[in-house]
Amino acid sequence: MKIKCFMTMMAAVAVVLGMSSCGSDDDNGAEAPVAVATQVEGSYSGNEVIKVMGDESSNETKTYEFVKASDTALDLTVPASGEGMMMIPALPVKNIPLTKSGDIITGKLDTYESKVTTAQGAEKNYTISNLVVIFNDKTVAVTFSLKYGNMPMSMETTFAGEKK
Repeated sequence: MKIKCFMTMMAAVAVVLGMSSCGSDDDNGAEAPVAVATQVEGSYSGNEVIKVMGDESSNETKTYEFVKASDTALDLTVPASGEGMMMIPALPVKNIPLTKSGDIITGKLDTYESKVTTAQGAEKNYTISNLVVIFNDKTVAVTFSLKYGNMPMSMETTFAGEKK
């Protein structure tokens, strides 16, 4: 009787293990979803407008670079601007969290603070605040405020570009 009970229990264990380990993955050929950051990373070229105290300071064609930091976050490189003594080097902004709603991918960051080294070798602090990045298909819109070095006022920046 003990042998018959043991054999029945072993058969039940074999059936359970067989069903859980040998089942086919019925995904009907569906591919795994692409990470949100992978969908939008790349170079975007377009128009950048910088305003200081409400007055347009710069209106130029620039290229913004977005690099995947994780599946759900990007790093941004804001291109250099200005010239001569008013030159601001390229500024990195790390780990911008992304969300997706339909076809729109949005990144928002309240504040990012860091330091950058100028062409003359000086270290400058900078703060980027109220950063909003909106991707739609192959286009991007970016807005942020920049406080650079000891400047008493912030620079309000908008950028609209298309993926290269």
